Amino acid sequence: MKKIWDKYSYAILLIILSCSLAFILSLRFNSNVEEKFLTITVSEGDSLWEISNQYSDQHTYSNNEFVSWVKQHNQIEGDEIYPGDEIIIPVNYEVGTITELASAAGE
Repeated sequence: MKKIWDKYSYAILLIILSCSLAFILSLRFNSNVEEKFLTITVSEGDSLWEISNQYSDQHTYSNNEFVSWVKQHNQIEGDEIYPGDEIIIPVNYEVGTITELASAAGE
């Protein structure tokens, strides 16, 4: 055992430190707010930027991050969205706010 420790002590310590850091970071960035998704139908005159502003109280992204997320997850190329398109947007909520999201979707 001593030979193994002498030969691989730096690697063993590096692995232990890496695992510890990963565990600590996962605890730090784990929050009570859960990301969920809402499907909305695009209306005449809507843009991704306006939708980001409209739902800004329900997500934690900047407008640029929100637009990028929506484009990536809905396979939207360019900046064009069309009336009648259904897109998925990220929303965060804590327990008890589901009814607010459901009523916002019907608007």
